[in-house]
Amino acid sequence: MKISIITATWNSGATLRDTMESVLSQDYTDFEHLIIDGGSTDNTLDIVRELEPRYSGKLKWISERDRGIYDAMNKGIMMATGDVIGILNSDDF
Repeated sequence: MKISIITATWNSGATLRDTMESVLSQDYTDFEHLIIDGGSTDNTLDIVRELEPRYSGKLKWISERDRGIYDAMNKGIMMATGDVIGILNSDDF
């Protein structure tokens, strides 16, 4: 059973690394992590690009202007291919 994990971000550079490391540290391997960024102007996307190779193709991300967190979550739901969808906020782990 594939799990889609959706993380909405906007200027989340201070916390996103811990969130992504948390996903990468899990034992369950049938997942995708979708990061939906609202056009961050801090180092959020630098962190995403840095950690992307460790996901071995299981990370998908976009960065574009949105209408807030719920719009971003809905974009993630539309992109999800998993059997189960979970929301992991950008400051959670």
